[in-house]
Amino acid sequence: MEVDTDKPNMARMYDYALGGKDNFAADRDAVNKLFAFSPENRYVPKANRRFLGRAVRHVASQGVRQFIDLGAGLPSQGNVHEVAQQSLPDAHVVYVDADPVVLTHATALLATDPSTAVIQADIREPEKILADGKLRELIDLSEPTCVLFVSVLHGISDADDPAGIVQAFADQLAPGSHLILSHLTSEGHPPELVKQKEEVFAKSPTPFSYRSRAEILRYFDGFTLVEPGLTPVTSWRDEETESAEMTAAGAWWLGGVARK
Repeated sequence: MEVDTDKPNMARMYDYALGGKDNFAADRDAVNKLFAFSPENRYVPKANRRFLGRAVRHVASQGVRQFIDLGAGLPSQGNVHEVAQQSLPDAHVVYVDADPVVLTHATALLATDPSTAVIQADIREPEKILADGKLRELIDLSEPTCVLFVSVLHGISDADDPAGIVQAFADQLAPGSHLILSHLTSEGHPPELVKQKEEVFAKSPTPFSYRSRAEILRYFDGFTLVEPGLTPVTSWRDEETESAEMTAAGAWWLGGVARK
């Protein structure tokens, strides 16, 4: 497989920011530029990852045993199947990503786990994903299922209708299903700083759009948000006392969990 190592890749950038090893110089350079904008940027990916863990544990505590992680990214510590199976050993997880680099790594990692699968697909094609044979082997859509859009929709342009993508998945979910979602936000941040960050991402194959709280809230239409609603990710059911840097980093994300 040919891999372009000269351009930053979003999955590899996230891997590097979380302390992983599956990245190249272009990825590290892009991430270090983001880190240089403000001190808390170094904690932004970690704040989101911690939210993912808390959110998955909550959904598993509701008895939901099926998870579809959309735009999953490279495997790293604290993956959905690891967290879910701590609570429910029989939990089934399907990872979805369009990046062939992700497919290669995830397939190798999950080869010996019959309760997990990975498929290469674009989240802008919900019908194709939900009809995939691997997904259907593990996921029974007549039963409650959790769909995750964690750190992915800001990579979808307005022209591709991110709210419509969420709705297309939601329409196929059984009652009692859940949605876990986090999104980079422009809310409460200086416009010039947001612009600088978007310019870094614009040099990658996946430009990012930082959106307002009102825009992100639309993605939960048809669901009921569980307490505490749509909040900075570090405020979502976090029982630990976070450092000032982590709290500031969490303010760049809005996250929430909702039930159908």
